[in-house]
Amino acid sequence: MSRPYCSPVRHPVFEVVSEQPRRLRLRGRVIAHPCLDLAYVQALVEALSGVASVRINPGARSVIVAYDGATETRARVLEALANIPEDAYREDASRDRPPDPFRAIVTTAIALATPWLPPITRVALSWYFAAPTLLRGATTLVQEGVKVEVLDGSAKLLSLLRGDYFTSNAIGALLDWGEYVEASAEQRSNDLLKSLLAPKTESVWVERGGVETKLPLAEVEIGDTVICGPGELIPVDGQVLQGEAAVDQASLTGESLPVPVAAGSPVLSGSVIHEGHIRIAAEQVGAETSMARINRFLETALRTRSEGEKRSTELADRLVPLTFLTSLGVLALTRDLSRAASVLTVDYSCAIKLSNPVAVRSNLYAASRAGVLFKGAQALENLDRVDTLVFDKTGTLTTGDMQVADLISFEELTEDGLLALAAGAEEHYDHPVARAVVTEAAGRDLALPPISQVDFVVAHGVSAYVDDQRVLVGSRHFLEDDEGVDCTPADALMADLYAAGKSLLYVARDGKLVGLIALIDRIRPEAEAALADLKRLGIDRIVVLTGDHREAAKALGRAMPAIDDVLWELKPEDKAMAIRRLHDQGRRVAFLGDGVNDAPALVSADVGISMPNGADLAREAAQVVLMRPDLTALVAAVDIAKHTQRVLHHAAMGSIGINSATMALAVAGVLPAVAAATIHNGSTIGILGYAALAKGEAGAGLDALGAERPGGSEQLEEARHADFA
Repeated sequence: MSRPYCSPVRHPVFEVVSEQPRRLRLRGRVIAHPCLDLAYVQALVEALSGVASVRINPGARSVIVAYDGATETRARVLEALANIPEDAYREDASRDRPPDPFRAIVTTAIALATPWLPPITRVALSWYFAAPTLLRGATTLVQEGVKVEVLDGSAKLLSLLRGDYFTSNAIGALLDWGEYVEASAEQRSNDLLKSLLAPKTESVWVERGGVETKLPLAEVEIGDTVICGPGELIPVDGQVLQGEAAVDQASLTGESLPVPVAAGSPVLSGSVIHEGHIRIAAEQVGAETSMARINRFLETALRTRSEGEKRSTELADRLVPLTFLTSLGVLALTRDLSRAASVLTVDYSCAIKLSNPVAVRSNLYAASRAGVLFKGAQALENLDRVDTLVFDKTGTLTTGDMQVADLISFEELTEDGLLALAAGAEEHYDHPVARAVVTEAAGRDLALPPISQVDFVVAHGVSAYVDDQRVLVGSRHFLEDDEGVDCTPADALMADLYAAGKSLLYVARDGKLVGLIALIDRIRPEAEAALADLKRLGIDRIVVLTGDHREAAKALGRAMPAIDDVLWELKPEDKAMAIRRLHDQGRRVAFLGDGVNDAPALVSADVGISMPNGADLAREAAQVVLMRPDLTALVAAVDIAKHTQRVLHHAAMGSIGINSATMALAVAGVLPAVAAATIHNGSTIGILGYAALAKGEAGAGLDALGAERPGGSEQLEEARHADFA
């Protein structure tokens, strides 16, 4: 239960304090609410159509909005702020101020001017700018013990007591710049990541007057009946009218398991349907709520630290007492306050604790610029450890842009009749095979028959009714084993079609096979080179999983020598089982997929990776999302993950080496406090700068991996499939 002070404010009041043609500044007391998540509010307003940017100043309790100047946009902004949702109020709300270099610039100027300031001014300014650090150190000492804040406060206090105002001010300026560098790197990464992961919900299926119509999201109105199926993102807030489904709300509520919903259940925009079909009465429409929640999820994910960051913080905290005790020891033995102050200014923890998040955030940003989205630091760390990469074939190693190659009818149907029948059933299904069939029908300007009672069977096919006749479209296993349709009329053609590397779609009507649709996919042109680069980066085993027929799968293995294993004719649960067996062999596994049926494997792997055109469910389940449909982005992801760990190692070793030497000289009395502080803080800024800027090296080594690609290898044996599966 929320604490009393976290109670939401109903209809908060904002007053316009200044206004220009394209800029609005508003003030509201609610901004000071201790549980109002400012990141949520910013995302909420930024998602409004016509809004360019939003900045919140919690100190001034103001919101500054840059927009297109339209009266409608202004009204939407005011309405959104007057109706902030209840879930924007959280006990762990983000209250971080945006990075602002103003304080660092001021404290730097004060530090540089200190020797030339009048004595009274020098003393007053030094104590004034030191006060926040001293207060923070005292509070930390009482509440948490000896932490880095205590060292910072103690170093400044000793310098002030000795009258060494330059050292005190220099320490403060360097600390301020360190905080600004970290905050800037993190915000720059977060802003770009939030813009990249916006769900691709541009159109939705709506029932109006008994007719199902595909409409742009912007045209959905309150009261419309919205139809959603497996893998689709729910685009509206509303109530289920009909159907049942398991809904994944992890991005909204943190609930790890799908929540069952049925008629009468409320559903939230931004949720993803795991399985089932539902019809929703739209109660709140538009992209605003959905975008705000998704952005808030990203904000939360990026605030979560990785295990490596936690270890670095713990190490840094353990090293703080070492510096503190050494300073006390020097003071006890030498009675030299200056020497003790010199030791106190040397702190291992600053560079170690700060370089980790700076390096991680900077490389998250570099990854996003390279077309890769890591959902948090832990994903970056996990990918560095991977030694086995598992691919789902369609849409990953292949383009996924399947094309209809052959239309074979076994009944009186013409080719166009067969295609129209299959396309009508597949029209609602977002899958590469379905898209190929529907695209081919559209290219021929075919009128599709009216379809009702559509039912999707994940990784098998589609069942629908056309003119009261049941139509089945899918795999042979689906039609023959699950539905009892005799598929032997296709036997004479099947072997030749598979040998040509084609995939087959079986079509039945009223329990009888009426035709075959052969489709063909292309291997991505960059795939062979990308797999070779992955091997050179330390991925020592590459496995391909596919639901394709054996001959088509083996043809892929022969075409790409870097592939170590191919498994064929797999169901979604079989793919997850294959990954578990790799785990049993002691391997750390990453899985790359793009479909609804890949979700079990994405969750089972140590690192799930989704293609950019993947289903919303696949994108939600994955820890890493490739934003370009190009496998060089995957190579960049692995390279950046490994590069990040190298940067962190170099930063830690540099910090330990420089600070150990500085402390030894301070203990020996060689370095005065000013010099020790300058060396320590200068090295900290240098290491932070290295951590922040070293991202430019990520991916640069790819061209140096070697011009030679792997040579030929023996053809894959059937025994591999039998032994592995």
